[in-house]
Amino acid sequence: MEMQHALAQEWATLQNHHEAQERNALGLKLLAVLLVAGSWMTGLEPLLAAALVLVLWLQEAILKTWQHRLAERLLVIERLFTQGPQGAHAAFQLHTQWLAQRPGLGGLLAEYGRSALRPTVAFPYAVLCLLALLV
Repeated sequence: MEMQHALAQEWATLQNHHEAQERNALGLKLLAVLLVAGSWMTGLEPLLAAALVLVLWLQEAILKTWQHRLAERLLVIERLFTQGPQGAHAAFQLHTQWLAQRPGLGGLLAEYGRSALRPTVAFPYAVLCLLALLV
């Protein structure tokens, strides 16, 4: 029963962080919208505005990759509630599990790239980049 309590505590903590990352991603999107609107009002160079939007887009991709890692652990914990904890799937193993599966630099960059291309991440950045360059 103690393991179930530990897993429940870990799940609640990770779920709160997962939701916080979602709010952070929304904040980055709103910042990008404000950046483009502000660039129009201040006459900021369109290429510079688009480049700054790209930086925010990549920041969200990194954030979403981190969030995905939390989601993977949440799924492991949820499975453990139905199967019972065993060995490497014991509570509080998020970083241990991730380090065991950590890809090299190329793998990390590919993971960030996949996150950046997800439609929920790419919108509104791709649109804002185009608007920054066209207006």
